[in-house]
Amino acid sequence: MTNADVSKVQRIAQAVRENVGRVIVGKEDVIDLLLVALLCEGHVLLEDVPGIGKTTLAKTLARSLGCTFQRIQFTPDLLPSDITGVNVFNQKTGEFEYRPGPVMAQIVLADEINRAGPRTQSALLEAMEERQVTVDGVTRPLPRPFFVLATQNPIELEGTFPLPEAQIDRFLMRVALGYPDREEERQILRRFRADNPLDRIEPVVTADELQEAGAICREVYVHPALEDYLLDLVRASRSDPAISLGISPRGSLALHRTSQALAAIQGRGYVIPDDIKRLAKPVLAHRLILSPDARLRGRSPQEVLDELMERIPVPVEEVWQEETPA
Repeated sequence: MTNADVSKVQRIAQAVRENVGRVIVGKEDVIDLLLVALLCEGHVLLEDVPGIGKTTLAKTLARSLGCTFQRIQFTPDLLPSDITGVNVFNQKTGEFEYRPGPVMAQIVLADEINRAGPRTQSALLEAMEERQVTVDGVTRPLPRPFFVLATQNPIELEGTFPLPEAQIDRFLMRVALGYPDREEERQILRRFRADNPLDRIEPVVTADELQEAGAICREVYVHPALEDYLLDLVRASRSDPAISLGISPRGSLALHRTSQALAAIQGRGYVIPDDIKRLAKPVLAHRLILSPDARLRGRSPQEVLDELMERIPVPVEEVWQEETPA
């Protein structure tokens, strides 16, 4: 990997960031996290209240990348075939023809995923994991890149089917948008006063360029001292009395890969401790299952993770910079 390769990833990230910023006010951190997930070919669970701009963000991201986009509104009566597609008999040809479902798009917004039943949730989650769908015994690959942005409303629990912990673990990150501050909301009022700026968004990156950038990210250097720091954090979660189920190897691999991607979009060919610390909560917190006592005390996974990070010593710069590429 050369400096030119890293610069290419940084330019792609900056182009997408600026293009999305023409529609979405603020939220630079969230946009960076979505870019990291895209480069790692992972999926994101966006948990927040309605009206924050989740759908607009997903549409803007899809248009910026020149990718196909589909939105699936999850409801209790949604069937797995409504996601994966069905075979329909063509009377003219006398044969069954496959009609693709919305999951065959490159960027899929799964809106309010916790409103559908477990079978329907599983159909989407299987497609996310296997990157393919099987209908009537025929397996079809999903397009690349394939990115699912799933949302769930944390305030309405009636009539919902919460995702099991094992399925939440399939998501690379869990992210919250949050309310805009006063001045950001003023900009939103002015920006959307006359028309929708989303209508003027043009692609700035192709799907092929995005996949090439993802391959570059996997070559970003991680010093052994930082690998030890990451592993110490993960293994500490498995022995902490406040945690019933700690981080799995899937979680440690997710934190490793996302740290590489975050370093690349910032123009570095190597990971630093701040990359790992910045990504720890969105990548790891939703994978933790707290003990009954910790839940009774009202503790959150984020708080427990903060305590773990305070206890784990961060490698000093002199150590992790040894043999680190310039």
